[in-house]
Amino acid sequence: MEAEPKVILYIAMSLDGYIAKDDGSVGWLENAGNGVEGSYLEFYNTIDTIIMGRKTYDQILTFGEWGYKGKNTYVLTADTSKNTDNPNIEFVDTDVEDLTIRLKQESGSNIWLLGGAEIINAFLERRLIDEYRITVIPVIIGSGIPLFTADTEEHLDFKEVIEYDGIVELKYE
Repeated sequence: MEAEPKVILYIAMSLDGYIAKDDGSVGWLENAGNGVEGSYLEFYNTIDTIIMGRKTYDQILTFGEWGYKGKNTYVLTADTSKNTDNPNIEFVDTDVEDLTIRLKQESGSNIWLLGGAEIINAFLERRLIDEYRITVIPVIIGSGIPLFTADTEEHLDFKEVIEYDGIVELKYE
């Protein structure tokens, strides 16, 4: 019997705990180092489904060509009237627990909880994240959108730490 797919939070944050600046920009990630790419590609090959919020989706569209071709992407939003020509993107307005149960049944691989902060914290509050892979970038941005804001205490099991180019990737379950 195959193992049930995991919901994995895979995200980068600044040393001071932010995932984006106050305006949602992530330009501070541009000089993150070469090692990040190898870790990302390894992770990316373990997933077939992505969950993100509408703000994250809109931000990704500003980067140019859609970078998640062939991956089923679910954008959590109250505005499900959004349209896209991409058949792998679905806009959904559903409870995160119901969505997680459905996707774990449908997915053949793991599920990437991409962001943003509101979605991540909704999953955290419902204890729906199976694995945390947080890459700490050695930059202090001073203010911005914090990774965690949920009023939830969650004790995690340490699994691994990887260091490359001064960057540290932490893995917890």
